[in-house]
Amino acid sequence: MKHAEFTRRQVFRSLFAFPVATSLQAAIDSTVRGVMIGAQSYSFRDRSLDDAIQAMQEIGLGFCELWSGHVEPTSTPQKRIPREEIRMWRKTVSLDHFRQVREKFRRAGIVLYAYNYSFRDDFDEQEIARGFEFAKALGVQALTASSNVSTAKRIDPYARKAKVPVGMHNHSRITPNEFATPEDFEQAMRGMSRYIAVNLDIGHFTAANFDPVSFLEKHHKSVVTLHIKDRKKDQGPNVPFGEGDTKIKEVLQLLRDKKWKIPAMIEYEYKGADTVAEVRRCYEYCRKVLEKA
Repeated sequence: MKHAEFTRRQVFRSLFAFPVATSLQAAIDSTVRGVMIGAQSYSFRDRSLDDAIQAMQEIGLGFCELWSGHVEPTSTPQKRIPREEIRMWRKTVSLDHFRQVREKFRRAGIVLYAYNYSFRDDFDEQEIARGFEFAKALGVQALTASSNVSTAKRIDPYARKAKVPVGMHNHSRITPNEFATPEDFEQAMRGMSRYIAVNLDIGHFTAANFDPVSFLEKHHKSVVTLHIKDRKKDQGPNVPFGEGDTKIKEVLQLLRDKKWKIPAMIEYEYKGADTVAEVRRCYEYCRKVLEKA
């Protein structure tokens, strides 16, 4: 395991030479005391991709983990898209669609860091392979995925071939074949290549009664991105930053003090009056705790 962690660290280290934005919009710098603060675009699920990008510009967030719902056909209360229709779209969509998305972020001065493409057990082989083609077209550093634990062994050969790490995303509900516990991550990485990694949601981890600080101290070399949110323990609700049990301050200060280059992506999920105002509030909270001694 020590050798696997070392090689993962080598891979991730090579991913932090970001392209310089040569666009109409100057590059947005949301690095605070060495910590890269960005947003999961799911935070802006109430609006289109263009409006989400505009919101990130207004707030001043320069890193993004792109939610697939912003670029794929998405079910709405008015129209539910059948699973097979989504599968066929993924298999046939032109990669130019993703290149155009990449260009939108470049012109906005935002680093498109990761793409959230959630491989599941019902994905066929072509659907898995296409995820890595999308990653290449988007120019992202990593994929993140709300996957089944058992899917990791199917993803690994494609990740190794593409040389794109996949961060497995956790939720709080502890159930077979879903990521929630430290052991779930360890099981997924055991025997896999350095490209099977972790996308740690510190809020969900807390709600499942685990400690994100302890996990990071042990596994930080395998973490590609963090999702930053605040939740109460014991499967408690999402709440505004600073009102829950999640060690947001301790996690961010750990990144700062250890100089770990792990992007911290705000994921706004609690109920607020205005999305842009609430994500800005989350960002200001992160800035405040990082600027403290």
